[in-house]
Amino acid sequence: MAVDLTRSLMCLTKAPVVTIHKGENMTRVEKLEKAVQDLSQRELATFRRWFERFDAAAWDRQFEEDVKSGVLDRLAEQAASDHEAGKSKEL
Repeated sequence: MAVDLTRSLMCLTKAPVVTIHKGENMTRVEKLEKAVQDLSQRELATFRRWFERFDAAAWDRQFEEDVKSGVLDRLAEQAASDHEAGKSKEL
């Protein structure tokens, strides 16, 4: 199986991002990586702003689901117990 390396995107640190693409067997994520690498600087800035909002909304939804399902109850109880035991401090 032939492997082709692509070095086209420079991060903010100016370090090259190297991704491995497997020709026609690329996954959806690899296709997205390739598409992002092909964006102009202006398009990349627009994409970053969109993705930041998208990611924040996804995180908020997950947090709300965790609260509703009780997943965080044990952690909240432990935090309250630690606070009552004097194991916390004001910020």
